[in-house]
Amino acid sequence: MKPNESLLNALLLALTLQLLTFVPAQAQHYPDKPIRLIVPSAAGGSVDRLARNIGQRLGDKLGQAVVVDNRPGGGGTVATETVANAKPDGYTLLIGTIAGLATNVSFDKVKYDPIRDFAPITLVGLQDFVLCTNSNFGAKSIKEIIENAKSNTQTLTYASAGRGTGSHLSGELFDQLTGIEMIHVPYKGMSQATADVVGGQVTFAFASISTALPLIKAKKLIPIAVTGKNRSHMLPDTPTIAEAGVKGYESSTWYGIVTPINTPLSIQTLLNKEIVLILKDPELTKIFDEEGLELIGNSQAEFKSFIQKEIDKWRKVAASAGLKKEGKVNSSKQ
Repeated sequence: MKPNESLLNALLLALTLQLLTFVPAQAQHYPDKPIRLIVPSAAGGSVDRLARNIGQRLGDKLGQAVVVDNRPGGGGTVATETVANAKPDGYTLLIGTIAGLATNVSFDKVKYDPIRDFAPITLVGLQDFVLCTNSNFGAKSIKEIIENAKSNTQTLTYASAGRGTGSHLSGELFDQLTGIEMIHVPYKGMSQATADVVGGQVTFAFASISTALPLIKAKKLIPIAVTGKNRSHMLPDTPTIAEAGVKGYESSTWYGIVTPINTPLSIQTLLNKEIVLILKDPELTKIFDEEGLELIGNSQAEFKSFIQKEIDKWRKVAASAGLKKEGKVNSSKQ
């Protein structure tokens, strides 16, 4: 071997060893300052409560404060875009939602890509909706709703928390799988939406179970079916929509934690490990079980695959519903 080749090999070996020790060194010094956890909603809501519970526990484990930063607006795009553009150093996390990480890309012009611009940490949890109506509406089952719609005896409407939200797309998916057409009535939140269902201004709502349950217990709302894969322990006598005859129906809102792409792998691994452990905490499970939120905690690869499947699923639903990226609805449903 020539002398210059020996020198080159020695340099390459030294560089390789340096690279191998670089990532662990980052993990050893992380974190050395507060971590920012960005939330795509205002303070006080269910996502905010979830973020604060996780943030407090994560801060305790890592020995640094986790500061919740509320960035509402744009159906989750404001917060999501903020994190996409943040420095990939592990100090900016997002508790993303189905809207920001899966559905908005199908019908809004967003400045990020959920797969290319983020490193998935873990799926935090799933929360089902319940299809409900007011006590004066005649149909009390999925079969009766479909028969009512196809007989054209009256116009059926459904309220949602806004265009592109899980409560909206749950209705679009229901229409597509049943062959009926209900008119979508968007609101700025589910509180007013469910109030108008109670008052009879709107026929149905796909509401989160935690939002609808007090009204169901007060006999002001009638639960018809839940949207998830399995029945809810909060409404054990209420069938799933698939169980009630709409084959293939499944819809849940969800939350997950991501960080900017190119965040060091060692930091991603550490965050996944600690957050998954937090999500297995029986105390935390009990808190959110009462809100109908099933805490998950899975691997980074599993969460990435989950996001891609959700994007693909809801892109098809949005296309069939005529939801276009310029922000207009090319349909009779408004």
